[in-house]
Amino acid sequence: MNILFTICARTGSKGAAGKNVRMFCGQPIVYYTLAIYEKYVNKYSNSQNVIDLAVNTDSMQLLEQIDRKGTEYIFVERKEELAGDAASKGDVIRDTFLAAEKIKNYEYELIIDLDITSPLRSLEDVEGTINTVVQNEKCNYAYSVVESRRSPYFNMVCRGGDGFYDRVIPSDYTARQQVPECFDMNASIYVYTKEYLLHMSNENRHALIWKMEDSAVLDIDSESDFETMEVLTKYYWEQGKYLDIKQNL
Repeated sequence: MNILFTICARTGSKGAAGKNVRMFCGQPIVYYTLAIYEKYVNKYSNSQNVIDLAVNTDSMQLLEQIDRKGTEYIFVERKEELAGDAASKGDVIRDTFLAAEKIKNYEYELIIDLDITSPLRSLEDVEGTINTVVQNEKCNYAYSVVESRRSPYFNMVCRGGDGFYDRVIPSDYTARQQVPECFDMNASIYVYTKEYLLHMSNENRHALIWKMEDSAVLDIDSESDFETMEVLTKYYWEQGKYLDIKQNL
C-alpha cells in the first residue's frame, strides 16, 4: 500500500502568533509530528510499501526546522488562494496529495494528515485511525476524536434569531446520560482514501472515528493552550507516557 503523510501549515495565526514554528518543551513543535511519522516509517516501511511525507507550507522557517531534523519530505508550496483563514484544510490536503503524486510519479492509496499543533499522539493512535479505514470496506474517511465534555442536546447553547439563547439542538432531555453520545474532533489525525479526498462531499462521506486520550490532546490555538499543553506534556513524561515521542525528538 502506498501511503502519503501530509503536514500542512501556513504562516500567520490569529490565536497564537507563529504557532507552527514555536518551540515546545525545548524543541520545535513540528519535531513531535516528525517523530511519530518516523516511528511509523521505521515499523512499516518495506519493499511492498511506499510511505512518503509531503509538507505544504509558505514558511521558510518551518522548512529550515524540518531540514535540521533530517526527515526526508516532498515540498509543496502553499498556493496563495489556499493561504487565507477561509481556506478549507481538506482542499489544502488534496492539493498536497495531487502535487506529491505528480512529483513522485506514482499513486497513493491512503493519505494521512498530522496536525503540527497537536503534538502528543502515540503510534497506536496513528495505527488505529488508519486501520479504522483499512479494515472497513465502506469507510472512506476517519479522524481522531476525544469524548465531548459538552452536548449540543443538553448543555451547549447558541443565540437564536430572536436574540435569546437556547440549546444548539432543541431537545427535551433532562440528563446528560440520555443524550446521544458526542465527540470532539481534536484535529490530530485525519485519514482519507484517495477516492474520497478527490471527491469530498457530505453525500459520499462514510466516516468513522478513533478515540484518543482526552487530556493529552489539545489543538493549540492560543497562548494559554501552549502553556497548558507544555505543563501536561512534562507531567506525562514524568509518568512514563509518550516517551517514545520524546526519545525521537
